[in-house]
Amino acid sequence: MTFAGFPELRQRLARSNDTYSRGIRSMRYEAPLNDFLFLLFDVLGVEQLQHHDKYAEATPDLIGAILSEMGKFSADVIQPTNQAGDIQGCTLDPETHDVTTPETFKNAYTSFVEAGWTSLDAPVEYGGQGLPHVLKFIVDEMVCSSNMAFGMYAGLTHGAISALFAHGSDELKSIYLEKLVSGEWTGTMCLTEPQCGSDLGMIRTRATPRDNGSYSLEGSKIWITGGEHDLTSNIVHLVLAKLPGAPDTSKGISLFVVPKFLENGERNGVYCGGLEHKMGIKGSATCVMNFEGATGWLVGAPNDGLRAMFTMMNEARLMVGMQGLGISEMAFQESLGFALDRLQGRALRGAENPESPADPIIVHPDVRRMLVRQKVVNEGMRALALFTGHQLDISVSHPNQESRQVADDMVQLLTPVVKAFLTDEGFTNANLGLQVLGGAGYTSDWPLEQLVRDARITKIYEGTNGIQAMDLVGRKLGLAGGRAISALFALIENFITEDEEVPHAKELRAALNRLQEATSWIATNGAVDPDQAGAVATPYLRLMALTVIAYLWSRMSAVASRKSAMGEGTQALMNGKVLSAQFYYDKVLPETEGLLTDILSGEGGMMGLKEDYWAA
Repeated sequence: MTFAGFPELRQRLARSNDTYSRGIRSMRYEAPLNDFLFLLFDVLGVEQLQHHDKYAEATPDLIGAILSEMGKFSADVIQPTNQAGDIQGCTLDPETHDVTTPETFKNAYTSFVEAGWTSLDAPVEYGGQGLPHVLKFIVDEMVCSSNMAFGMYAGLTHGAISALFAHGSDELKSIYLEKLVSGEWTGTMCLTEPQCGSDLGMIRTRATPRDNGSYSLEGSKIWITGGEHDLTSNIVHLVLAKLPGAPDTSKGISLFVVPKFLENGERNGVYCGGLEHKMGIKGSATCVMNFEGATGWLVGAPNDGLRAMFTMMNEARLMVGMQGLGISEMAFQESLGFALDRLQGRALRGAENPESPADPIIVHPDVRRMLVRQKVVNEGMRALALFTGHQLDISVSHPNQESRQVADDMVQLLTPVVKAFLTDEGFTNANLGLQVLGGAGYTSDWPLEQLVRDARITKIYEGTNGIQAMDLVGRKLGLAGGRAISALFALIENFITEDEEVPHAKELRAALNRLQEATSWIATNGAVDPDQAGAVATPYLRLMALTVIAYLWSRMSAVASRKSAMGEGTQALMNGKVLSAQFYYDKVLPETEGLLTDILSGEGGMMGLKEDYWAA
């Protein structure tokens, strides 16, 4: 294809005329609506959800309209706050303990609330729209492509809604849920403390009962997203603490709701003691929160707080996966736009643009390698995420109990995979995008360096990706006696055997065999020595992700080939899917061979490396 063959793409990816205070050049975000709709309806069959009573209003027309509107809103309202928010960041008044967010955030948040985006899949009995969760997945991606830091204020609020809805008393629900659902208030999750990160059994925050049924909380929490800000009139903290006499382990943790302002309007005893100094997401207020006799109320049963908090944590992990994908999509769009515009060198086959002094760098194979990998991995990750979101919706709406159970098992199994793989690859693709820009990418005059900085945290918070891998091999593989992983194997196996013309069936079966062999190895060797399972957990999670995405790429290729042959859909999209599947199988999936070798080697001596060997 010659450079002259790119005008439509160049126009669609035209750079915005908006300029920020430091002269950043940025593209207008273009929501991949065609890909969303292709996955939802052509591949996953999400339209079937409207036949479940819970989602009777979720018609394809409504879903399409919602996604189109969010695409425009993200580009027109949210994206203009991104680089400006990164420059300005958040500030803390040490005397009042108030935090001021970037000046562009408040109007954007007000518009976000007024448009109803906070209530999309929230429970209808508290003012929510009750739409499928998979729509929220897509909205999260679009918001995070536009401004990840901005999206975090409403993002964690949604988790607080779910935790209170599932575990809170009717009184607590009546006080907090409607205002959280509407976005009038925001919510936080307060887990981590200075002396403990993911080892929550070590928390020291204490909750002392009062005579009136409330509790007095004392302690400090760190890295609290949205712990203090000026976007809403109240902030509702969900706080892990220990009751007097509780076991000094994770079995002694209780969950409490602690508002910034009490019902009578009085300021509660919870204050921001400092803002973290971060490499990215500077528009997100990441706070040290001090609880100084703060009034709180118990959520759920005493000493059962960790189970209740996992409702919020699992939802947050899926959201963080979408953050990784959102950043990755924007990095791809930025680097593709640059590659179409940047003139440098000549195509190896001869000048593509002879009337100009050089050809656009997109003609160079190595640049094309980076761009195609971003595109193909992004679309595969999106398929994995939306497949998981669809399973989540089936698990709560399908009329058949067995179908709900199978879907719930799949969500449990894939949640750590979505969180870890999408953030690993999101960061990798942001770096690839920066590499496409070359020296320009390393400067703050272009947005790629911010995307790299913002993406890096996603691999760390809500449980590091290593912890996600340990959760997968330590908990999820053994779920219900291996029921979930067996269902995944059966899903892929049935797909391969149900049709003789399944695209890439041979390669997909080989990948499935590798995953099955790795699973058996972990089950056998991990039972004898837990360090063996722990040592290979990360490559195992990656092997699972690549295999499941291979299955989804085969499904996408099959649908695209059929629609193309029948003259249905956009031919460019359908042909692109077939070629993208080929790239995935040729260039990405072969990594599974090395991953299996890694897994079968076990700990490979790493656990035997004695302390005095490190400096040798």
